[in-house]
Amino acid sequence: MLDHDTKRLSRLTAIVTQFQTKRLLTAPELATKFGVSIRTIYRDIKALEKAGVPILMEDGKGYSLMEGYRIPPIMFTENQANALILAEQLVLKNKDTSFIKDYSEAIDKIKAVLKHSQKDKANLLTERTRFAENFNNERSSNNLSDLQFALTNFLLVEVEYVNETGKSSIRLIEPFALLSTQNWLLVAWCRLRKEFRYFRLDRIQKLQLMNEKFSPHPLTLQQFFDKFLNWLHP
Repeated sequence: MLDHDTKRLSRLTAIVTQFQTKRLLTAPELATKFGVSIRTIYRDIKALEKAGVPILMEDGKGYSLMEGYRIPPIMFTENQANALILAEQLVLKNKDTSFIKDYSEAIDKIKAVLKHSQKDKANLLTERTRFAENFNNERSSNNLSDLQFALTNFLLVEVEYVNETGKSSIRLIEPFALLSTQNWLLVAWCRLRKEFRYFRLDRIQKLQLMNEKFSPHPLTLQQFFDKFLNWLHP
């Protein structure tokens, strides 16, 4: 299901990009390009229309975008841009190289219309996120969006965290990276323990973004792995 949703997201994004590079497109043409049925393309077009993309149909000719329509920077909030970057990490796990190429090109075009500040944050999030295969579709946390925002804006976060023994504590943390294995993990500098720790997102009971900013940690994620991974604890 996750792979299906990711493929559809990438296809919808790529369809909008196609409309912006060619004046008129037909359903059979799009179906051939993306390797899906014409009926699937019809469903995709309806989904884009519901999302507010002004697609016009010319009888007997095909589909086109309303004249002058482009994806402007303000169309994406920061959280929405972060969600697209996360989706890119999922796509990179796909085994079809042509699919990866199409989606990566579409994401590059989306990044191209972001404001410079959003672009810097998107690139930072790409560098600080790692995703591994996870076939458990259960949704076990709802803090990922807030943590992405805190990570890219260097905002201190207060969490109520329950460890593996069931003990609860309040922590002030500086988000550094997001990892996905069997569970989403946040790597953060813990001010209580005065060292880097990892936090399972499904064990965060409460989360509050603080107004205080912290100084960015001058490590890449790979440098962090090389230095700390062997002894990292929650």
